[in-house]
Amino acid sequence: MKPTSLLVLALMTLSACASTESGNPALQAEVQRWLDGYSASYQQLATVSSEAQWSSNTHIVEGDETNAQRTQAADEALAAFTGSAENITAARRYLERRDELTHLQGLQLERILFLAGDNPQTIPEVVKARIAAETKQNEALYGYAFTLDGQELTPNAIDEGLRSETDLAKRRAIWESSKEVGKGLKSGLIELRALRNESVRALGYPDYFAYMVSEYGMTTAELAAEIQQVNRELRPLFRELHTWTRHELAKRYAQPVPELIPAHWLPNRWGQDWSALVEVTGFDLDQGLAGKNAEWLVQQAERFYVSLGFEPLPPVFWEKSSLYPLPADAGFKKNTHASAWHMDLERDVRSLMSVEPNTEWYETTHHELGHIYYYLCYTNPRVPPLLREGANRAYHEAVGSLMGLAAMQPRFVGTIGLAAGAERPDPLQILLQSALNYAVFIPWSAGTMFTFEKELYADELHPSRWNARWWELAAQYQGIAPPAPRGEEYCDAATKTHINDDPAGYYDYALSFVLLFQLHDHIARLILHEDPRDTDYYGRKDVGEFLRGILTPGMSVDWKELLREKTGSALSAEPMLRYYAPLMAWLKKENMGRKATLADI
Repeated sequence: MKPTSLLVLALMTLSACASTESGNPALQAEVQRWLDGYSASYQQLATVSSEAQWSSNTHIVEGDETNAQRTQAADEALAAFTGSAENITAARRYLERRDELTHLQGLQLERILFLAGDNPQTIPEVVKARIAAETKQNEALYGYAFTLDGQELTPNAIDEGLRSETDLAKRRAIWESSKEVGKGLKSGLIELRALRNESVRALGYPDYFAYMVSEYGMTTAELAAEIQQVNRELRPLFRELHTWTRHELAKRYAQPVPELIPAHWLPNRWGQDWSALVEVTGFDLDQGLAGKNAEWLVQQAERFYVSLGFEPLPPVFWEKSSLYPLPADAGFKKNTHASAWHMDLERDVRSLMSVEPNTEWYETTHHELGHIYYYLCYTNPRVPPLLREGANRAYHEAVGSLMGLAAMQPRFVGTIGLAAGAERPDPLQILLQSALNYAVFIPWSAGTMFTFEKELYADELHPSRWNARWWELAAQYQGIAPPAPRGEEYCDAATKTHINDDPAGYYDYALSFVLLFQLHDHIARLILHEDPRDTDYYGRKDVGEFLRGILTPGMSVDWKELLREKTGSALSAEPMLRYYAPLMAWLKKENMGRKATLADI
């Protein structure tokens, strides 16, 4: 059956289901006809836009503007439709009688107005200028060639250098090379900030940050309070990790113990993940993966999901994804940031990765397939195309991160036959390595990134303060500092891709980590009856059934109610703190007599 036929069938099913709810049957029928027409047009235009974006991300040729022009045209067409005054007026008119409509109809109308907020055609020249600016910024971001000593340096090489280089001078050179891209992105970001704010204000949002937060059903102040609570709850654990890391790195590099950790001492460009500082004896996944190729990693991740009762990936995934690094003589570049794509809101699902056989990509493949299977689960006749999204944006990341965490558990690794060492690993060292990923990520995502983007859009922070403010926040939340003062000719915030092409929503990742530990705690204790720190999901159909209950409704349910229904509690960092409780006790002993330099939040 053709995709268009499947769409018609799905919409017919939805139309039939819509009339079963109480309300005004005549009005419901009228609204459903309008929604069916809107959805079909939206799906068609979104698919064309996705294809253009895919090409722009997977085939970047310096000097060739073909992809940029195609992407701009496709995005303008989609923006003209979603932001059309006619659609805005109709959706608002129908929502005035929401109590007479079905629940799903109300949700779809709300979604239509949210989509319109990003591209209101009441100000078409602003929308057109913004699309052009975003296309230009992405070309500059992903087409940039990093260099070191006159030689081109790939992002993977930068990351590997910061993980493994022991010479501090070389580490600093690598780190500084990774920041050079920000210089050329600052002017584009200044323009984009203005255009993004102007776009959403046309529909009554105070700023672009508030617009993005509204998708959670919250105000900026409400979300900020929730985020700050997470920061406060996890601060004692992060303070102990920060103190331990300061002393560990000072010893490693034979330097005095600093109050703030120099950024180039850390194994990540932004200080968001410190887990490479710890090698767990008896649990070396790089060793186990040494004999594997990149294809094995993706195929093994698929086998995990199939073992839980999910379907094999559709053929289109293997045919059209871009999964591996480009050969040196490819003649073009691609975006090296891992991502998952739902091309047509139906069965065309793809992933963009640069998989290599190492621990980082092993975890990432499981994470990215989590997004893919989320797409496949909520692509069903009960969920209209407009609601084929996560219950909220954090749910998508939570599911991916949950499966990445599950795949890194020692018992799981043993089950799939991946040799990770002959010795029994020290569980405290495994916890330490894990906390240097998950717990360290919170002050970065919920602190530095959250506050900077909030001030960028809501407070319209002046560009003459961007770099200074960025490092003030990094010091406050992450306890890190640049190797030397960096002036406003730099724009170190813009070196993070999300600041440019996925703005004002990075807190999704912070909330996703809180969600993932909440879901994992429930699965471990109440389904597997295992220690949450050493579980084995592999082959457990009951775990798959639990997960499908969360994934299948998509955006058609309230995210808070879904969490309470499935786990029995509201959003809470308590499961994450419980998970690391043994490590917290160990860190306090290790840090006895040491000065902690991080203040309370």
